[in-house]
Amino acid sequence: MINKIAKLRTLKEKARLGGGEKRIEAQHKKGKLTARERLKLLLDPDSFEEFDLFKIHRCHDFGMEKNKPMGDGVVTGYGTIDGRIVYVYAQDFTVIGGSLSKTHSEKICKIMDMAMKNGAPVIGMNDSGGARVQEGVNALAGYADIFLKNVMASGVVPQISAIMGPCAGGAVYSPAITDFVIMNKQSSYMFLTGPKVVKTVLNEDVTTDQLGGAMVHSSKSGVAHFVTDDEEETILLIKKLISFLPSNNMEDAPYKVPTDTIGRHCEELNHIIPENPNKPYDILEVINHLVDDGEFLEVARNYAQNIVVGFARMNGNTVGIVANQPKFLAGVLDINASVKSARFIRFCDAFNIPLIVLEDVPGFLPGSNQEHNGVIRHGAKLLYAFAEATVPKITLILRKAYGGAYCVMNSRHMRADVVYAWPSAEIAVMGPAGAIKIVFRKDIEAAENKAEMTAEKEQEYKDNFANPYKAAELGFIDDIIEPTSTRFRLIRALEMLSTKRDSNPPKKHGNIPL
Repeated sequence: MINKIAKLRTLKEKARLGGGEKRIEAQHKKGKLTARERLKLLLDPDSFEEFDLFKIHRCHDFGMEKNKPMGDGVVTGYGTIDGRIVYVYAQDFTVIGGSLSKTHSEKICKIMDMAMKNGAPVIGMNDSGGARVQEGVNALAGYADIFLKNVMASGVVPQISAIMGPCAGGAVYSPAITDFVIMNKQSSYMFLTGPKVVKTVLNEDVTTDQLGGAMVHSSKSGVAHFVTDDEEETILLIKKLISFLPSNNMEDAPYKVPTDTIGRHCEELNHIIPENPNKPYDILEVINHLVDDGEFLEVARNYAQNIVVGFARMNGNTVGIVANQPKFLAGVLDINASVKSARFIRFCDAFNIPLIVLEDVPGFLPGSNQEHNGVIRHGAKLLYAFAEATVPKITLILRKAYGGAYCVMNSRHMRADVVYAWPSAEIAVMGPAGAIKIVFRKDIEAAENKAEMTAEKEQEYKDNFANPYKAAELGFIDDIIEPTSTRFRLIRALEMLSTKRDSNPPKKHGNIPL
């Protein structure tokens, strides 16, 4: 037995070296950690339990029968983060370039099956040269197997993808299906077709970073939800993100004992809305005043900046926040903002995270570019997401709530549970300047002093609609509150809604306007 144990230890030691010292050194020279180093940083000390360390590929073509490394380029298993179980896989670029074989995919699929069965998040670290060419269709089948597992796990357990190196071709679709994608500026990139193919087909010269770097995907395509400076920051961010999320769709998010007081009043909020309704302010300042200890994890910060989404805690409980950002494009809704927020809302609804909506929206962005690219269809996604959501939903109207955007932003008519407004709220079909040209057109045209009549009618419209009282009279707003007491009122409303039960009509699934 002693000899057999010694052999076991030797084999495990060899397997854990991956591609060997030289390739590990090459990985380090690129500024990259190895798969095992990444997992060591991510998981609690001594908590990692590895599966399929001895598994090898079954390819016998192109000389592959002579190259059968144990583990086959991916490290899989489970461990804990802050004591909570997570399932993990980390592709090992030192082993055949981290390329995906059928065996490689089987290892990933196994831990995904276990995650769904046992109700725990899946965290994947992508660093791969893509499909293993020597395996042909077997490698493609491996990718498709993973895609199917991603879809089956969607809405069941949280799925997080960290792009630590190359992620190209079919490999990009697995992260795209997962809930959150994290890229780092140092070493990660994603694209379906690389710069050489782009040059050949389109004669377009583009670098790897310009085509699929972290900043491109976080600001232009919206594929990446978070951008970090390096791998260490990526791993810290994963830990922080996990702290806000439940382990599965049958649980609530973890409670954190609050150090902030429920009744903390924020005098600054009484002065944050400018007197001039056309002047911007930063909605992040409002959020930071309202949430526990000013801690807010913003999602997709660089994309569609006219809307803000992210996670925070209110009295120790996780909430999802959706807020118009007057600092960018006056907080209008457009195609990108609608898609970004709709996806976030659906994640929160899938995982029992209450939603708080901070509304200051003048409408949808006009123009032929938006119309031709389907702002109607994309805006409907946001409407659909709010209407479909059954988690507690609270809306606070801070200033503007105009037109269809009022309806879409979790209005009472979209099944909002509680709707509050600040005294600065303006709720109407459109702004005063546009409205009077329709309502009082004849009066203005007939007036001797058109400028004076315009100003008079504009003031009349403001008196009637540029305030929250008409909506409150109709019961569309539950209360008009003082800004300084907002934190207290929101927390009380969340406590009241903690036992909420709501459901949608029985159906296989709806047909969201994709």
